[in-house]
Amino acid sequence: MPARDTVIALEKGHYRLAEQIGASVYGVLWRAMGPGAQGDVALKLVNREQMARAQPGQRERWIASAATEIAFLQTLAPWDGRHIVRLLDSGWCDGLPVLALELLQSDLARHLAHRRAAGASPGLAQVLDWLGQLNQALAKVHGHGWRYLDLKPANILVTRDGGVKLADFGTNRPLADAAAHSYAGTANWQAPEQFVPAPGGGYATGRQTDYFALGVLFHYLVTGGTPLRWNAACAQAYRAHPADCGRHLLDAHGGSLPPPLAPDEEARFAALLPRAARDPALALLRALLAADPAQRPRDAVQISRMLQAVRAGAGCAPLHAVRPALVEACA
Repeated sequence: MPARDTVIALEKGHYRLAEQIGASVYGVLWRAMGPGAQGDVALKLVNREQMARAQPGQRERWIASAATEIAFLQTLAPWDGRHIVRLLDSGWCDGLPVLALELLQSDLARHLAHRRAAGASPGLAQVLDWLGQLNQALAKVHGHGWRYLDLKPANILVTRDGGVKLADFGTNRPLADAAAHSYAGTANWQAPEQFVPAPGGGYATGRQTDYFALGVLFHYLVTGGTPLRWNAACAQAYRAHPADCGRHLLDAHGGSLPPPLAPDEEARFAALLPRAARDPALALLRALLAADPAQRPRDAVQISRMLQAVRAGAGCAPLHAVRPALVEACA
């Protein structure tokens, strides 16, 4: 584990570690002092201790994941400053990839925990603002030819003005590659096709897989953090049988999958909304959480229009719609 005041040299300058601010299965996040007038950054390193204990194949996947994230973020330059965390620098340290990212206040998981502790859960207008921004972020990911596959509060960063940006792109898979791929993502935020293997093996995902996770997030935010039973079942199956979780989920439910959205879950969700917003909000939630990917929204423009209908019902000011140019590459 690197120590405070360690200096790490990347392509554009040197960074001095100040304090560790986060960690994941394979990554460690530090606040670091950047070169010159750049100020503090978030320095993302591969966890060396975990790397030393991992099998060779796992180590290769972790390094490839970081390399994928760097490659994707580099394709977004020049930056417009919206929706996706900015890559400031990158390089290698002790044979492992390192990313220097813009430093933001918190991730959405911690932000929501703090708000709930203070009795200040986000209102519907704030939830719809966040969903609109994340829809724009996914439009960028898809428009640049990728599927994201790991939308969850821990991968969403909160900005100083209360907006959100998408982060952590190591699970990205190219949209042009239609072949089923290895398992990726987080069990309790996944669509059926991302959790249960295809008949020929592997996981047959697409951009609609990201829309399902957006629906899971919609339900989670409106209900104050209540998980869908579908996702709770996925999480339980993964904890008990990580190597074959999809098959065990099927076996536990008599060979068929439980519904992603049950009628009583719909009813509880609707009861928390203003009456005039219930029908359009339920229409959006049902569309995003459709078990069949082909029944989910076709693109970010359709989701934007459905979000506008919910905002109108809730009496919220309209947001700027997704520009069609952002989704042309996904059509």
